[in-house]
Amino acid sequence: MSDDFQDLPKHALERLQGLRSANHPEGVFTSDLSVNEFLLVREAGFEPIGMVVGSSIYHIGFQQANWRNNEEMQVLSQAMYHARELAMSRMEEEAQALGADGVVGVRLEVGRYEWGEDLAEFIAVGTAVAARDKGNYRVANGKPFTSDLSGQDFWTLLSAGYRPLSLVMGSCVYHVAHQSVRQYLRSVGQNVEMPNYTQGLYDARELAMERMQMEAHEVHAEGIVGVNLQEKSHGWGSHVIEFFAVGTAITPTSSEHTIAKPQLILSLND
Repeated sequence: MSDDFQDLPKHALERLQGLRSANHPEGVFTSDLSVNEFLLVREAGFEPIGMVVGSSIYHIGFQQANWRNNEEMQVLSQAMYHARELAMSRMEEEAQALGADGVVGVRLEVGRYEWGEDLAEFIAVGTAVAARDKGNYRVANGKPFTSDLSGQDFWTLLSAGYRPLSLVMGSCVYHVAHQSVRQYLRSVGQNVEMPNYTQGLYDARELAMERMQMEAHEVHAEGIVGVNLQEKSHGWGSHVIEFFAVGTAITPTSSEHTIAKPQLILSLND
């Protein structure tokens, strides 16, 4: 295994040496794909090589919010984004060490432990794959593509003339202003919109989505599929929420392609 992967733990490198790779075709593969996903990934022309993992335990800094204001908690936003990037980059390093063309079925998870309320572990997990046709499926910087698409969606995407480029994401940790006493009294017993809550949540979602779109522009994607918009508090309190947008940026495999009708529809029409 090359010395270029010194950011990976010793035991990770030892595990990777026993997996199937371009230089070690007789090794075993590991995968968290289901049986159906595994078969469809192979049907799409890719061989699963190994399950790849990236991890970062991160101390999340402190930021005081004005309880009367809707505002982004930029210190927290940057921490959540950077920690995920560290986990993703280490997962990609493992895939590169295996000579993979990409990683499918990527999951991003955040875990908390009793070591401290400001600590969190960020984990990226996926299955590294290699193309049988030896085509160039990597992204512009030579790294393997990444995608959170299932095996079924990956097969469908390739069959339709598109390929994944990169898992793109955007994060925004936002403080939602508290109600004033006057606002509370006005709303008691009434059907009425809560403008400060509406505007705060709306703004936060838009920031997360905009940042995800910017990542897609940076890799010259045509679009993003499978977008998932998550809302979690991570223990910061009832008025501080992280909005996290994630999806797979894609591009056509050629300038001219047609999308074939699904075989199931053809058989029903026949």
